[in-house]
Formats: sequence, structure tokens, C-alpha cells
Amino acid sequence: MDADNQELHILNGVDLQINAGESAAILGSSGAGKSTLLGLLAGLDQSSSGEVYLNQHGLSTLTEEERAEARQQVGFVFQSFQLLDHLTALENVMLPLELAGEKDYSLKATQWLEKVGLGHRLKHYPRQLSGGEQQRVAIARAFAGNPLVLFADEPTGNLDSVTGQSIIELIFSLNQDQGTTLVLVTHDEVLAKRCQRRFYLHQGKLEERM
Repeated sequence: MDADNQELHILNGVDLQINAGESAAILGSSGAGKSTLLGLLAGLDQSSSGEVYLNQHGLSTLTEEERAEARQQVGFVFQSFQLLDHLTALENVMLPLELAGEKDYSLKATQWLEKVGLGHRLKHYPRQLSGGEQQRVAIARAFAGNPLVLFADEPTGNLDSVTGQSIIELIFSLNQDQGTTLVLVTHDEVLAKRCQRRFYLHQGKLEERM
């Protein structure tokens, strides 16, 4: 609600379809609602109206247990890394695999950390890692669950330009190898042009541009 107790519409009439295996960028100014849209698409939040379909399943029709299962089909990479400080790099990647009932979760987590160049940092805690290394752990965690869709919210926002570029190269390389659908929120036009499709969010409305 706003100051006059009127409903505040962050998004308005958004109609978006992203096909399996595509890469899509969502651009817009700060406060445009990019992260809100990403949260809705990922099933982290629920909209006041409309429906989000993931792999042909309407998220609002699912039970909490089914929504939790659906969320296992998606991976997340955030600007702020979202690592658990009291867990090592290996444990941060292992935890969601273990919770999902994966077999050999320790081996799988180790293999993914090796893929992102951190095989020598398995026992290090987040505070002992650089920002780029922390984001690599987050990327390993995101891809280790074999997600159908990877959602990335300003993944280079807390990194210097050189480190950020290496992280972007890693995301696109792994995404291509895994055949994952990539939905990337960014304010960076150059980065957005790496994606097959680009959507611009302005005053709650979404427009696709070539």
C-alpha cells in the first residue's frame, strides 16, 4: 500500500514466455521491479493476480510440498552470494544436494567446485574467500542440482569489472554445457546482449526489444 492506502502495482500486465534452453535478460532502472519479477518467476514470491508456469505447471495451484519440489528445478545466483558463513565452500554446495536426497552429494559437490576452479578451496569458509571465489561457490551450488532454469540477479553487482567478466564467462559457459534456461536480471546493456532475448521493464510493464 502507498501513503494514501491505494494499492501499489509494481508489475502490471506482464506477459512473458521463455522457452527451454533460451537465455533472456531483464533490464530496467533501479526500482523498476526486476528483482520482484525474478522472485515471481522463480516461485519465491506469489503475485496478487495472474499465473506463473514452470515446466507447464502453474505454481499457484501447487501445494507447499509441490512448490518445494518445483523450486528444486531452478537454481539461483544472487548479487550478495547468499552463502552460509558457518559452512565451508564444500558444505555450502553439499547442503542443498543432501536436502534434495541426492546420492553421492559430497562427490558431486566436489566435482562442481573443481569445475568452477575451486578444487583447492573446498575447506575454506566464505570469509576466507574473495568475492569472485564466493560467487563461484554460489554458481557451483546453483548448477550442482541440474536445474531446468538458472535465475541470476545482478550476479556481478558486488564484483570488480575484471572479476565480474570472468564470472559472466563462467555462467554462460556452464549454461551452454548444461543446456539450462538462463534468466538474467541486469542493468548492463553489454551483458544483456550476450543473451538471445532482451526484455525491458519500465513503470511495471515489460517490453521485448531486439
